[in-house]
Amino acid sequence: MCGIAGLFGSGFEHWRLQAMMNALAHRGPDASGEWVSRDGGAALGHCRLSVLDLSDAGRQPMASRDGRLWIAYNGEVYNYLELRHELGGPGAFRTGTDTEVVLAAYERWGAACLERLIGMFAFAIWDAKDRTLFAARDRYGVKPLYICQHSNSGLWLASEIKALHAAGLPREPDAQTWATYLSRGLYDHSCATFWTGVRQLAPGHYLIWTPEAGLRERCWYDPAVVVSEAGEDGRSEESVGAELLDLLRESVKLRFRADVPVGVCLSGGLDSSLLFSLIQAICGSDCDTPAFTFTCNDPRYDETPWAKEVLADTAASWHVCTLSPNQVPDMAIEVARAQDEPFGGLPTLAMSLLHRHARQVGVTVLLDGNGLDEAWAGYAYYATAHTLDPSSGPVQGATAVVDSTRWLQPELARLADVPTFPAPFADPVRDLQYRDIRHAKLPRAMRFADRASMMHSRELREPFLDHRIVELGLRQPLDRRIRDGEGKWLPRRAAAGLVPAGLRTASKRPLQTPQREWLRGPLREWANDWIHAAIHARPDWLNGPEVLAAWNRYSSGEGDNSFPVWQWISVGLLCADGAAH
Repeated sequence: MCGIAGLFGSGFEHWRLQAMMNALAHRGPDASGEWVSRDGGAALGHCRLSVLDLSDAGRQPMASRDGRLWIAYNGEVYNYLELRHELGGPGAFRTGTDTEVVLAAYERWGAACLERLIGMFAFAIWDAKDRTLFAARDRYGVKPLYICQHSNSGLWLASEIKALHAAGLPREPDAQTWATYLSRGLYDHSCATFWTGVRQLAPGHYLIWTPEAGLRERCWYDPAVVVSEAGEDGRSEESVGAELLDLLRESVKLRFRADVPVGVCLSGGLDSSLLFSLIQAICGSDCDTPAFTFTCNDPRYDETPWAKEVLADTAASWHVCTLSPNQVPDMAIEVARAQDEPFGGLPTLAMSLLHRHARQVGVTVLLDGNGLDEAWAGYAYYATAHTLDPSSGPVQGATAVVDSTRWLQPELARLADVPTFPAPFADPVRDLQYRDIRHAKLPRAMRFADRASMMHSRELREPFLDHRIVELGLRQPLDRRIRDGEGKWLPRRAAAGLVPAGLRTASKRPLQTPQREWLRGPLREWANDWIHAAIHARPDWLNGPEVLAAWNRYSSGEGDNSFPVWQWISVGLLCADGAAH
């Protein structure tokens, strides 16, 4: 896992590339490198976290054998050994990295190579002969790639927004994105970011840039297209269940390919318990893969009893990371700086704490259980999909559509975007799943997870987001996804014999912390300070009297949704004087 940066166009200034590299150093502390074309029209930078082939041979930017192509690559292609064999075998390669395999795959197949890659990735390849940039992002946007079009039709790209600001792009809030977030609670649902001039390359897309033609973007993967072309799965439940279990095992095996220690995030829910049990089944009873669980020492939100049940009679070491209220003030600033944009509150802080501990004990790679809920309809609201509007977005911490315009200045509220998400299927549940995978839940979850792990130079892998598992889930008839009101029905059945029965049949539990209690309790003064800072910094956004009245009601015990409070704190953390820049 790494950080990449690129500057393309005339007027290259070395300080900009160096500033970008400094801003991304946490993503790759093991080595850094840069390459600048002879004419100064292209520059690539790379910060390396060594995971495969730890030798200097794996350093980047990396050139093809003839020196025509140069790559800066972030991510992991897990089937690199199989591709390596297809592309000529060990003798055709100088390193043991997947980077060189990706470069060779592009050299052989061009953009079509993307369809052969199983993994998470964002990379940029410069063709020195044709003076052409090719950059791509993985199917579900697990790895980030931000771009901005600079003066003179130039293009800048980087793994994080802060690198673009470090290179000289002004740090100006994008009013429409902030308005949409503050009024509708939506974020990471489009390519827009919270900062003017910066946007994401969409998941499953690639771009081509040349000095003459400028920028062109293309979609190379859309799960709706794949699923529609394949059609609904008409095989027996037994056949599909067997395939699912085989894919789960293979996906986990592939994601254990590393030359550094690997651990697992264990929350105690079905997905992470299934992941841990698959690891145990694959590696054997003496498997000592370390497990990491966070807690807030509050029995209402404590996952450790379930995690302890999964760990019983295994050789795995267990690392319990405890988040306490007195850690929040400093951590919130650190995490806001890492995220660059509003994040998911105390759960994101707890994730950061977990990865910090993993670094302290020397575990470089962790596996996580994201993806099954979206692919196999695990969220409770999927069961009532016929009553929901798929064009609306799910708001964190809320069960109904959020309208927070009463707390905003009218000028800002009018700027809010009301997105219409596509509904490509006749099945309303499948439409909601598609919305969550492509536009709503998964994009923000991947951003939170990537920054929370990479701020501590840890690599986070998502076995259940293997595209074959996702596509298999989306293709199933409804009663294999939801049966008798129970979501993820077929994965639950596949988990029989692997996961304790109580966990396998338990209802979906959201990953929670005592955020609502802490904000009106031990963190009340801290929250109050940041809310006042937000009002002072952005009186053109927030209706101060209305916000303070709502805050006073909340802090006095009225209401149970802390999300609006966290929104106001986020304005302070990211936009106030002394905030996390």
